[in-house]
Amino acid sequence: MNLPVPVALNRLAAALRVLSLGMGLAARGISDNHRTLPSLKPINSSHVMLNSVAADVAMTPPFGWLKRRVVVPLALVSAVACSCRAQEASLEPVPTAVVTHRAVPLPPKANAAPLWVALDDHLGRGTTTQASGPLLSLSSAGQQSLRLRDGAGTVVAEARSLRLSWRLAPLAEPVEIARQIAGPFASFESAERIANRWREQGVVARVAHPGDWEVWAPMDAERLAGVPVRRSARTLTTEMKAVLEGPSGGRTLQGPLMLEAPSGLLWQGGVLRGPFRLQPDAYGSWTLLEQVPLERYLEGVVPHEIGAGSPRAALEAQAVLARTWALANSHRFAIDGYHLCSDTQCQVYSDPRQASAAVRQAIRATAGQVLAWNGEPIQAWYHASNGGVMAGGDEAWAMDSLPYVQARADGSKAWINGTVLPLQDVSSVRGLLARGEGAYGTNHPRFRWSRTYSAGQVAQALRAAGLSSGVPSALSVQKRGASGRVLALDIEMAAEGQAVMLRLDGIRRTLRRLPSTLFVIETLGPDRWRFNGGGFGHGVGLSQAGAIDLAARGWSFERILSHYYPGTTLTTVQPSSSSEPGQAP
Repeated sequence: MNLPVPVALNRLAAALRVLSLGMGLAARGISDNHRTLPSLKPINSSHVMLNSVAADVAMTPPFGWLKRRVVVPLALVSAVACSCRAQEASLEPVPTAVVTHRAVPLPPKANAAPLWVALDDHLGRGTTTQASGPLLSLSSAGQQSLRLRDGAGTVVAEARSLRLSWRLAPLAEPVEIARQIAGPFASFESAERIANRWREQGVVARVAHPGDWEVWAPMDAERLAGVPVRRSARTLTTEMKAVLEGPSGGRTLQGPLMLEAPSGLLWQGGVLRGPFRLQPDAYGSWTLLEQVPLERYLEGVVPHEIGAGSPRAALEAQAVLARTWALANSHRFAIDGYHLCSDTQCQVYSDPRQASAAVRQAIRATAGQVLAWNGEPIQAWYHASNGGVMAGGDEAWAMDSLPYVQARADGSKAWINGTVLPLQDVSSVRGLLARGEGAYGTNHPRFRWSRTYSAGQVAQALRAAGLSSGVPSALSVQKRGASGRVLALDIEMAAEGQAVMLRLDGIRRTLRRLPSTLFVIETLGPDRWRFNGGGFGHGVGLSQAGAIDLAARGWSFERILSHYYPGTTLTTVQPSSSSEPGQAP
């Protein structure tokens, strides 16, 4: 296949980076981008033999990592080598390898093993050479002791409670880190879109979450049009180590650490079964994660997302969506060596014991079932309430439109006939918000809502988001999507202050008291505004309030899912042998 010139050049650059990196790794034993090359041997400077150079371009589809292999012909490499030898009789000393981040091994594929779900991240942040960051305390939920093993599998502690601190230890050799950084982004979806643009050019780009969502790429990657980046380069001389605290002092441990909890682990007011794992991440800190079978994971998600008392069909629909979402998004934290988080950046996951008998029955009734489009699990977005109109995916995040999540009225025939899309002017949105009869999910408390902001409150929100420090003087909607949701909100500043434009999910990430972006703005005075709106959440995919309403009307979960994701099909994935439904202790 003939590649466009920019793509070919990027892939050639990637291949030559691998050649240089391979030489560096052979001499220094350092891994890059989650890969180690144990078979490489030091290169004899007087006799170099190369058959081909190949670079792995990593992609992140739902079911693990696919690789495309880019091969550089021998003739091309030989030409480069000969050109160098024409100037010098022997090779120069191998330069220090430069990588984009600290290397962390990839987790296993999500459909072949338990999910690796982070319970707490960035552990040890704030540690200095003089003092540890916040300690981590772990307690057994029963009489049996916790059992902690080090990276070699040796039991290093057995006790009902454990305390870990952190220390910075010197590296055997410095590691050079250099990268281009795009972001921050308000969501993973927006960051992934930028990463995919780089990957289409043959660049190994990775989505990272050091605090906000970012995209990291090598320094020599060609910049993307319209995407501002900053550059970062530094030398790492230390690494974080976990220290087991005891009566006679601390013991530094070699990670990753494995934790067994026969009676369960007390965590945030609940009990989790485990097993658990403590491991370094890409930022120099650590993560505590649980290795939890998929079907048990659902027991910790479904009741917290839709409510354990919801009608059966609504619970079954939520179970299918939670399972689909987990598999389709299991690459979110690949750079840090795990699959998913346990907060609202992913799906809220907590004590599976809170799953009622009805929740467990819904999970069993839909065991292994996922929603698919063209044979792949869909992006199974859902939210609390859509306010009577579904949003397209491109109204919530910077992404391409998807056929199964489009703007549509959500209600009876009468409601649909009275809701003419697109709702792209203020009068049509105001008319929608004045109605409700015939829409699905009207019982939700935020089906209609009102919020008031003063200029000072808007300014404070902007400062908290790292934006303008001026005083807002006017707020105006610049663009709406087909469902009437605000895509661009302009905030003018008094005096010489610079205006701020909030877009898509960045609107609610900044003005956090707004339940949704389906709103109109009413000016109450020179420095005060009222937002009148509808719905709670991004509005894409299934409305949980709508699903509860439809289930109460007798709809099956299959019909509910078909209504919110038209054109998709139910299919079954085979769980791993350890992914049977279970009850937490």
